[in-house]
Amino acid sequence: MTSLHEPLALRRGPALRNRLALAPLTNTQSHADGTLSDDEIGWLTARARGGFGLVVTAAAYVQRSGLAWAGQLGVASDDHLPGLTRLADGLRAAGAVSAVQLHHGGIRADAAASGEPAVAPFDDARSGARALTTGEVEQLVADFAAAAARCERAGFDGVQVHGAHGYVLGQFLDVVRNDRTDRYGGDAAGRARVLHEVVEAIRAVTGPDFQVGLRLSVERFGLVRAEAVSLAGDLLASGRLDHLDLSLWQIGKSPEDDPAGPPLVDAFLNLPRHGTSLALSGGVRTAADAQDALDRGGDLVCVGRAAVADHAFAAKALADPAYAGPRFPVTRDHLRAEHVGEAFVTYFAKGWPDLVAD
Repeated sequence: MTSLHEPLALRRGPALRNRLALAPLTNTQSHADGTLSDDEIGWLTARARGGFGLVVTAAAYVQRSGLAWAGQLGVASDDHLPGLTRLADGLRAAGAVSAVQLHHGGIRADAAASGEPAVAPFDDARSGARALTTGEVEQLVADFAAAAARCERAGFDGVQVHGAHGYVLGQFLDVVRNDRTDRYGGDAAGRARVLHEVVEAIRAVTGPDFQVGLRLSVERFGLVRAEAVSLAGDLLASGRLDHLDLSLWQIGKSPEDDPAGPPLVDAFLNLPRHGTSLALSGGVRTAADAQDALDRGGDLVCVGRAAVADHAFAAKALADPAYAGPRFPVTRDHLRAEHVGEAFVTYFAKGWPDLVAD
């Protein structure tokens, strides 16, 4: 059985010191121009000091038009480099492997916050987004790659491409709404083409030791489960990814289209990995939850809300298999003491009022 303590050697780059990763978490702590704030750097470096083997930033926009909320981190300009470099240096000094999550909101972008019209794979009356032209999709791919190269220049060990939660790359996978007639629509291969092209483009512009991961939703958001399994298999087999992170909401849950069926994750755990590490995300609150994810067959466990309330979750889980995690609800002062900046305290309390006691 794999232990949480065991180092994890990825296909490329530095090995992780253990099997625990900080999940990418929206925190709204960046400045209006997408540059990092002291609060955001402090929040992330505290988790590195708290023992996580891999620390992944919040979703960072690769085009200004893809900004999805006020306070979002940016990697779309060299103006973002000084803060990114400072963060990369801080995470390395604390012993963590580092990655920036690359993102574009698509129909979920906030035009009021970005100052630019929203664009997406298809026209969307509700958001006002218009469909990207074929040339603009090609530019989107190029901008993901340019952002990855910028992260490498800043000193990060890698990036994670955000293909989950119904943002732009996931929107291409929507079997109902993707009505494109060019090579980025039509059938399953067409809908998935942009994800493969983004990963290939990043590989072409970064060094041989730079790590590339991808986060993938496997149901909801217009996805068909069989297509999600097939896509995950293709990504694992491609040899281009160092890790594939499955965002499951709850690791042991059954599929929404088969609530009495076996756990959704099982279909993915059985796929050949070809040297790609498989990360599992969703509902990890205790050391036992994290170990269970490894016992099921995962290679890496991503921790979200519990890591917000306890910056040293990883160190405590490694020291004590019975560690029960932070007890919710927590107070705002508790979050502040855990190196959570005021903007994040407000966002966390608004988004998950059951987890914060005012």
